[in-house]
Amino acid sequence: MTRTRAALLAVVLLGVGGCASVLSWNSDTYVVQSGDTLYKIAWRYGLDYRDLADWNRLGSGNTIYAGQTIRLKPPQGWSSGARTASGSTAGSRPAGSTSRPPRQDSRSSAPPPSAWRWPTQGSVVGRFGESALGGNGIDISGRSGQPVSAAAAGEVVYSGSGLIGYGKLIIVKHNQTYLSAYGHNRELRVVEGDRVSAGQTIALMGEGPGRKPVLHFEIRRNGRPVDPLRYLPGR
Repeated sequence: MTRTRAALLAVVLLGVGGCASVLSWNSDTYVVQSGDTLYKIAWRYGLDYRDLADWNRLGSGNTIYAGQTIRLKPPQGWSSGARTASGSTAGSRPAGSTSRPPRQDSRSSAPPPSAWRWPTQGSVVGRFGESALGGNGIDISGRSGQPVSAAAAGEVVYSGSGLIGYGKLIIVKHNQTYLSAYGHNRELRVVEGDRVSAGQTIALMGEGPGRKPVLHFEIRRNGRPVDPLRYLPGR
């Protein structure tokens, strides 16, 4: 292998691997780029979007803008018990403001959707812990252009191609605890803010690694990947 090819391969592996793993970052901050959303940033770094909102005092709106510096780690002394009704931490209130009682953290009380559906037809060719993209989900084979559907009802919180390694990606928020993601699509049929029902077509399957038709599917609980096969019905 020539020196040029070796260098190019190293760049590709770093670019894909660094974004595939939810644990592979060392910086305490991230500078928002055009097209970023709080959900997208949280997904990239394997964090709970609510934590990002709290750590950065974003309140309930979660509005961010290009050039803004986002904290990726909690400030000193922060804990989830300090979460307040407004979405900011109790310690971040300005002097003289009226304090509110801490809100109940909903992470342990929001159950998964009661009836998950398979997002597409096909065989599982990459299992959790072994699939592409750091093993964070499963890979389902199929044919290019076949329908990809929402595994459960929810709101589309990301629809785009800004996460390296995922291709055209959709992220659906099901409740405060659970999100699901659908990667390697050829065509996206929904946009951010759309409400979708279980089984609704949201995309068409595209090609993944090796230019083979495949859907990369993930479920995350409080920002952390979990095995989708624990939630999907048996076949």
